[in-house]
Amino acid sequence: MSAEEPEAIIGGRMFLDGELRYAQVGIAGGKITSVGRYVSGGEERIELGTSETLLPGFMDPHVHFRDPGMTQKEDFSTGSAGAVCGGVTCVLDMPNTRPPVVDLATLQEKKRTVAGRSYCDYGLFAALTAGCPAALLAPHVPGFKLFMGSTTGNILLNEDGDLIPAVEEVWATGKVLSVHAEDDHLIRHGVTEYCCQDHLRNRPAETEFSALRRLARFRGMPINICHCTSAEQLQMAADLGFTTEVTLHHLFFEAQRFASAEYKVNPPIRDLATRDGLFRAFLAGRATMFGTDHAPHTADEKAQEYDAAPGGIPGVETTMPIVMELVRRGTVPLALAVGMGAEAPGRVFGAPKGRIAPGYDADFGIYDFRHVRPVDLKRLHSKAGHTPYAGWDAVFPDTVIIRGQVQVKDGELCGEPCGRDICG
Repeated sequence: MSAEEPEAIIGGRMFLDGELRYAQVGIAGGKITSVGRYVSGGEERIELGTSETLLPGFMDPHVHFRDPGMTQKEDFSTGSAGAVCGGVTCVLDMPNTRPPVVDLATLQEKKRTVAGRSYCDYGLFAALTAGCPAALLAPHVPGFKLFMGSTTGNILLNEDGDLIPAVEEVWATGKVLSVHAEDDHLIRHGVTEYCCQDHLRNRPAETEFSALRRLARFRGMPINICHCTSAEQLQMAADLGFTTEVTLHHLFFEAQRFASAEYKVNPPIRDLATRDGLFRAFLAGRATMFGTDHAPHTADEKAQEYDAAPGGIPGVETTMPIVMELVRRGTVPLALAVGMGAEAPGRVFGAPKGRIAPGYDADFGIYDFRHVRPVDLKRLHSKAGHTPYAGWDAVFPDTVIIRGQVQVKDGELCGEPCGRDICG
């Protein structure tokens, strides 16, 4: 059998070049070899049912799987199991673990720690710190993470004297720099908080605008602004040539109505008008991609008094199924959902994922949009043990395939930890 001749062929309705249509996909060696109305060959031929739709596997460019060092909250096995059951076939994990990934030795140790334990493919970010050996790290990471605002982990870099040369080092590597863009100088630290409105007052939108103004000197650099909370922030970032992420929690929650520590997150959920403006901008296609910022903490930690509770919301297993429900309702166009959930992350981070096209990884989710079920906390895989989306309608994938291997069947995890590091 030649390298181009498919080993297996899947036929059915699928999302190709911005539209749904019937096609067949040839797969060999975990890659897509051919796509067309009819693909010849194949030792195995699979034909989807008339109610089934094949989509590219989704990619989450922003997760915190807490591994190593905080595995009571999450680990790579549980986090990745949740990812694949939510239709996510590749995740990019953030570096604020314990110890934080700030040098090559720590990165290599983290790679050894998670190897053979992931159900989906993955990449591991390095943190951008003063004196970061960016050139040494670059071949081994999908990107670098810059924390301009305080959050989990002590890897803040917000003083221009350190920040500017560090960002220039990353720029020279050509790698993406994902930024937690809150100017820490404008955050009110040490002020007691009792609810999400207090958290919002202590971390106002100006922290984000100030961070972007300070990054303006790097216009045109491959910078990705994480968890944008407003339409204005999306526009500022776009004007600088930066890409952007939006989370489900900033699109749906607002500080007055959703006041408890369950909704405490950095940057904070904002007021109703800001939330609605962000949602309109999202529907207008002004955000680049979804990034869940999956940030699990235990239920006991989140049940503490607001001021003591940590910030963070889990979402890797629920985000895309909820988006698929919005597609089913007609609220969100399928092209927008696939573009933000699959195509854009793959393109931005240079991974051969997110499209049904020759040369891309054979990563797919098969959905039946008649199968709507509420998010059930007992069925989720995260160690967090809580979710703000319990009871929300969602369309979970019936089947998930990663590099030609079935990982989810009939909505249940059935595969082995076959996930690969996309950066070797």
